[in-house]
Amino acid sequence: GTHFIQLCSKRKIPLIFIQNITGFMVGKNAEHTGIAKNGAKLINAVSNSKIPKITLIVGGSYGAGNYGMCGRAFNPNFLWIWPSSKISVMGGEQAANVLLQLKKYNVKKNKEEWNNEMEMSFYSKLVDQFNNQSNPLYSTARLWDDGIIDPRDTREIILKCLQVVSNRKVKKSKFGLFRM
Repeated sequence: GTHFIQLCSKRKIPLIFIQNITGFMVGKNAEHTGIAKNGAKLINAVSNSKIPKITLIVGGSYGAGNYGMCGRAFNPNFLWIWPSSKISVMGGEQAANVLLQLKKYNVKKNKEEWNNEMEMSFYSKLVDQFNNQSNPLYSTARLWDDGIIDPRDTREIILKCLQVVSNRKVKKSKFGLFRM
């Protein structure tokens, strides 16, 4: 992906990112196989590329995957989202499990009262919160995207975006040294 972005930048070919990404894998195996290093290369290429970038979120857009696929933080020229999409740091259940583990640790450390009913209440509130905040209406209301589009209009909208960005002068992209 990094090399592809560099080649498009060299040839001044606009990039279209179509997101349905669960994020970058975490854990011991992923770290040993170089996900942090390789993810950093991709994010470096996306952030330093000066060519026009158009992003479309068609499914999930989670965590660092959102960055690597030119999410709002990387200032794409356009960012559209489908009504069935989700955007969040991580999925509701995954986030609730992580935060539940931290809560249980702190409760145990502080010798506070904790039971299954409290655990289920804590967990379900977090799942509901994350699921609500990952809704495209929530995203659009906060200007995290340029709007929700009807999937049937995708080709026409992408074409219009390409027409708009084709009239812009493209600066030369400068990349640092990539250790492939």
